[in-house]
Amino acid sequence: MRPTPRRITSVTTFSQAAERHLDDVYGYLVWFTGDRVVAEDLAGETFERALKLWHRFDEERGSPRTWLCQVARTVALDHFRSEKRRVRREELAALPERYDQPLAEGLSPELESALSCLTAGEREVIALRIVLDLDASTAANVLGISPTNCTTRMNRALKKLEEALHVAA
Repeated sequence: MRPTPRRITSVTTFSQAAERHLDDVYGYLVWFTGDRVVAEDLAGETFERALKLWHRFDEERGSPRTWLCQVARTVALDHFRSEKRRVRREELAALPERYDQPLAEGLSPELESALSCLTAGEREVIALRIVLDLDASTAANVLGISPTNCTTRMNRALKKLEEALHVAA
């Protein structure tokens, strides 16, 4: 019996993946956090962590873009947890600073206002499905949920966004 031939794949290096997907990861983090400064810090931390974990990446299980977004999501969630602990330690003595620049160039004030009404999770699913144009299965993989749940979250977020826009009109 002949051995099964191994599939030859092109191996992506970390530097290729980082260069190709830096903007995607940063954009995802801006939408997820709602804060460009925090997103810059988290993007740097994402690529630092990804470099250390690159040996675990398997191109047969997913694309570098999806894997990097999963790392970015973990970094962002870790950030939110540590922020929550920090705020608790400070007993909410001071309001957290926010960078109030628009999330993306060219958005109307109404859309900016409507987007600010969404939760981080709602912005995240919109960022993955619309901004990064990931399909439901890939976005669900990044979020660690089922594709059906991802689609449901997306529909609810879009409905909430649409309602906010109609109220503003």
